[in-house]
Amino acid sequence: MTGAVPHLEVVDLVAGYVPDVPILRGMTLTVQTGEIVTVLGPNGAGKSTLIKAVAGLVPAQSGTIQVRGQNILGLATHKLVGAGVAYVPQVDNIFTRLSVQENLELGGMATPRELRQRIEEMYALFPDLARLRRLAAGKLSGGQRQMVAVARALMARPHFIMLDEPSAGLSPKLTEMVFQKLLDVRGTGVTVLVVEQNAKAALAISDRGYVLAEGQQKFAGTARELLSSPEVGELYLGSKSRLAS
Repeated sequence: MTGAVPHLEVVDLVAGYVPDVPILRGMTLTVQTGEIVTVLGPNGAGKSTLIKAVAGLVPAQSGTIQVRGQNILGLATHKLVGAGVAYVPQVDNIFTRLSVQENLELGGMATPRELRQRIEEMYALFPDLARLRRLAAGKLSGGQRQMVAVARALMARPHFIMLDEPSAGLSPKLTEMVFQKLLDVRGTGVTVLVVEQNAKAALAISDRGYVLAEGQQKFAGTARELLSSPEVGELYLGSKSRLAS
């Protein structure tokens, strides 16, 4: 990958919800094509702000955001679909009163000619959803809801998907299921950026990771390096324990 244009490149990003009160204070991050990269950090570190800033939901005061060399800083959120970028928020990420299939149909509105084909591709990728296609999405388990949210985001054929806390509120078993599905998503050619609290589960399927604290990058490295780092373990566990222990 040396010399390749990063799939996502964030440089010196300053962003926040209120002008002159930045949450991110000079964040720099890269994601190479085909990678799964996880952003970790304690509550209030700026993880969700980062991913929302990339998605155009939080204003940036300075810095740059590029996807495959294209500047997307300031691009309206709905125009990100045309740039091949998908975003799965942590909450309110499905229409609970609509069926699984109706959720997917809404996700495919940008590519109506491919709608039926794409729905069947999603059912092949997420077999559980195929048998539940007529059920209201609000009646699904937490893990199944996340699968609907991811599948709907993939309906427009993005090349890059971002997920905000996909394991939030899930049991360890469902968390493992969700992250294993992200490996399947990567296998279809989609590059993945995950913001997560569950460091061990996320790093287990990631190539690299970043650790944020107080709006700035504190650590960066391969998933293996972060899992074995006493410093990262201290940030999460309040001790010198390694995450991999």
